[in-house]
Amino acid sequence: MSVLVVGTVAFDAIETPFGKTDKIIGGSGTYIALTASYFTKSVNLVGVVGEDFLQSDIANFQQHGINTKGLQVKEGEKSFFWAGRYHNDLNTRDTLATDLNVLADFDPIIPEAYQDCKYLMLGNLTPEVQQTVLNRLNQRPELVMLDTMNFWMNEPFLPSLKEVIKQVDVLSINDEEARMLSGEYSLVKAAKSILAMGPTYLIIKKGEHGALLFNNDQIFFAPALPLEEVFDPTGAGDTFAGGFLGHLAQTQDHSFNNMKRAVIYGSAMASFCVEKFGPERLMNLSADTLEERVQEFVDLVQFEIDYA
Repeated sequence: MSVLVVGTVAFDAIETPFGKTDKIIGGSGTYIALTASYFTKSVNLVGVVGEDFLQSDIANFQQHGINTKGLQVKEGEKSFFWAGRYHNDLNTRDTLATDLNVLADFDPIIPEAYQDCKYLMLGNLTPEVQQTVLNRLNQRPELVMLDTMNFWMNEPFLPSLKEVIKQVDVLSINDEEARMLSGEYSLVKAAKSILAMGPTYLIIKKGEHGALLFNNDQIFFAPALPLEEVFDPTGAGDTFAGGFLGHLAQTQDHSFNNMKRAVIYGSAMASFCVEKFGPERLMNLSADTLEERVQEFVDLVQFEIDYA
């Protein structure tokens, strides 16, 4: 089933305790689309780049079966650029540079060929851009998923963000953002507060401590896979979202039980992402490699209790 991904396509410069990069491809739309392409061959990308974004970079999307008709290329302008330095714990980071460039006046154009999308992933962008995408679709997709961040939870953006949240099926945020949005420290209380804002499902990501899935009646927890080496957490949350939504699109099953499986697939994809800088690890995964990683998650939590 067709997946529409709207997000940033950008350049990043990343420094971690394990090394650093010059400009490499990044952005929420990049990670989400690449990851979703492993689950469905109908991924449509909407974003904007400058003329510094190479045709070979665009061709790389296309080689993964990603439709780039909705990727605007602005001549004479530069792509969005972010530079950051991670601390030793890899959970905290310092932003060294944020150059909006073409993203400053991004107007998302939805090609007619994208209008029949069944699944919509609204990557981290301004709430106004996310709302514009929803307004420009001829009909509501079967499932809408939204990712956002703490910056948009401040005034003057918060009212617009809450309006968008009302219209989505799945909201994906991290634990710090859940507490900020709800005003509750307990994640269970935070989830109840956020679900009352409109979404049917809430995912709270906890980085190296796993992820929680909530609806009004049920809770599911998936651990993060212990890894020997973690190089770069950039894009892990977007990769999780791409795996989660990709699995739903592949199976066309929106039940809570299948969403639990989608959390595992999303977590598995995120575990690949952090093993290399940028999206490098996501470029050439095999189906067998993915299934082996998913089985590692199953083995991690599977146990039996003898009640005798």
